[in-house]
Amino acid sequence: MTAHVVKVTRRGQTTIPQELREKYGIKEGDDLMIEDIDGQLVIRRIPKLQDLAGADSDSGEAEEVKKEVEKTREEY
Repeated sequence: MTAHVVKVTRRGQTTIPQELREKYGIKEGDDLMIEDIDGQLVIRRIPKLQDLAGADSDSGEAEEVKKEVEKTREEY
């Protein structure tokens, strides 16, 4: 694990090192989530909707998934 030291500006801003932005695909305009977990700050990139396209493609054919969704809706 490589450590990076960054400064926080007067306005509370900081720069994520280029190496980490490239490694995690963080680009200008991306949204990040910062969580306080057990006293540590954890930064996560929030994927854009278009990045998730096909994420469940191994779940079955579109028609099968559609039928399952309809079945679930009928149950409720």
